[in-house]
Amino acid sequence: MIFSLMLNYRKTLCSSLFFLLLVSFFFSELISSSHIAVLPVFEWMETTWFGVAGKTWGALFAVVQAGHLVGLGVLGGSVIASDGRLLGLFKGLPMRLVVDRCHSVFAWSLALLVATGIFMACGVAIKIYYMPVYWYKMLALTLGVLFVFFIRKPILDRDLDQVNPWLLRLLAISSIMIWFTVAATGRWIGFS
Repeated sequence: MIFSLMLNYRKTLCSSLFFLLLVSFFFSELISSSHIAVLPVFEWMETTWFGVAGKTWGALFAVVQAGHLVGLGVLGGSVIASDGRLLGLFKGLPMRLVVDRCHSVFAWSLALLVATGIFMACGVAIKIYYMPVYWYKMLALTLGVLFVFFIRKPILDRDLDQVNPWLLRLLAISSIMIWFTVAATGRWIGFS
């Protein structure tokens, strides 16, 4: 029985193992040496066109930041709608339709968030390099992307009537918690 579960959920197990390795690396002594090694990358980021433009033209930075916030709102809305449906809300709508449409919106908003986030990070690269919360956000974002594309999506691509309802609820609660953490750490960066 355990072997059949391992075969059915091998992507999930591999992603979970990768995440555990990532977390153990993040909280080990190895992070210090690799943290120092990426400082030149952050110094370079500030000298790129994005970095110079982000520091020089405040209006451009504000417009990009507004796009980032819109993307965050759309991503959050797609997470709430999709996971809400998995939790049993919006029963008048077909679960497959809500999950598939929300995933498409999620993917586009994630692309927008990454693009605008890179621009904003280039403008303040050295500042965020020294912020522990930035590294926590990157860890949460990595976990979120791995969770969505390697755990959540493969499970939800199956016939949803065949998936255990408790597993669907667990996926929804996990997803909401992960993306709330990403948003909260991002907001924390804004306050720092």
